[in-house]
Amino acid sequence: MTAPLFDSHMHTPLCGHATGAPREYAQAALDAGLAGICFTDHMPMPAWYDAPWRMRRDQLAQYVADVQDAQAEFAGRLEVRLGLEADFHPGTERYVEEVLGAHPWDYVIGSVHYIGAWGFDNPEFIAEYDSRDLGGLYRDYYALAEGAAKSGLFDSIGHLDLPKKFGHRDPDGYAALHALDVIAERGLALDFNTAGWRKPVAEAYPAPDLTRAAAERGIPFVLGSDAHTPQEVGHRFTEAIKQIHDVGGRIVTYQGRVRHG
Repeated sequence: MTAPLFDSHMHTPLCGHATGAPREYAQAALDAGLAGICFTDHMPMPAWYDAPWRMRRDQLAQYVADVQDAQAEFAGRLEVRLGLEADFHPGTERYVEEVLGAHPWDYVIGSVHYIGAWGFDNPEFIAEYDSRDLGGLYRDYYALAEGAAKSGLFDSIGHLDLPKKFGHRDPDGYAALHALDVIAERGLALDFNTAGWRKPVAEAYPAPDLTRAAAERGIPFVLGSDAHTPQEVGHRFTEAIKQIHDVGGRIVTYQGRVRHG
């Protein structure tokens, strides 16, 4: 029996860089034949961290209410769940823990968007890649991904090989495999993120070789489009499912922070 298909990575306008009301994402999922969705908007962080790209702390209640409205409207037709995309940034763990304790979330993605002060996935700062050693960059990045896995705060690790977004690929791959060992040891899942197919690298996160390596370690995958518009919901899920199944991988969802599938 095929597991019900969910899109478990999507945003709302509260993050400041997405468009479309939650009900529009839900309708798009229904139109695409999905069984459910989980909203995972960018969670509040300390005021000094990444402020233009996430909801403020005083908007958290509005986010919860907006998703609950969509849950009520689509009840019986589409399962609508409430999650967050959280950030792992050393020094902010206590703040993140506090926000995660503020509501009974269904699913929490742990993502690394910064190496030190550099927002490496922001197109505005792409020139910084030219002055970085790629091998060192990826070692630093995967050390942070391991920190996220070890923190105990998250259910999955978001877009595992994100630094490749603009085409700067990992020159060796050993740090990625070590990070996968830690993710497996900690019992986390991976966000299988189809947004990479919409980026310059034109490849989902994780790459096919890392998808295989994760599956070999028994790490399951949570499908997510990383939709920032309703039109992106379920983006290229057929190909995602094939990439996962071709290597014997397993697709799961989360509800009440409990894994299903």
